[in-house]
Amino acid sequence: MERVTITIDAELLAFVDTLSTAKGYGSRSEAIRDILRKAAHTERQADPAAPCFATLAYVYDHETRDLARRLTNQQHDHHDLSIATLHVHLDRYECLEVAVLRGTTGDVRAFADGVISQRGVRHGQLHLLPGAPDHSHEPGHTHSHSHER
Repeated sequence: MERVTITIDAELLAFVDTLSTAKGYGSRSEAIRDILRKAAHTERQADPAAPCFATLAYVYDHETRDLARRLTNQQHDHHDLSIATLHVHLDRYECLEVAVLRGTTGDVRAFADGVISQRGVRHGQLHLLPGAPDHSHEPGHTHSHSHER
């Protein structure tokens, strides 16, 4: 690690100290490194070609006409992004799904927007994490995905 010296005003330093205490950082340096990691992550997310992992969580009314079929079709149409999906019955009418995704930020955002904008989807949240989009199943094994039927 490199050691650097920065000049920071009292108000920002108080924020760093408050954050350090609230989050349990061992030092100001740890807090500042975490802030910078988050800023770098935000910058990388702006690039639609950047690789990422993501979770897409959404709640929907399973009795909305054709919604379950439309959601399933959308997932099949983008199977190359999907790692896993968790489905939970919240009550008689609502379901929660959490999809774990891998791909480029642009592709993942487009998929999430397509899901969340469906009529009958009540709440949706996409959480992006930096990552690699490669999803070959074995070392040296490559294949292409077709979306044609």
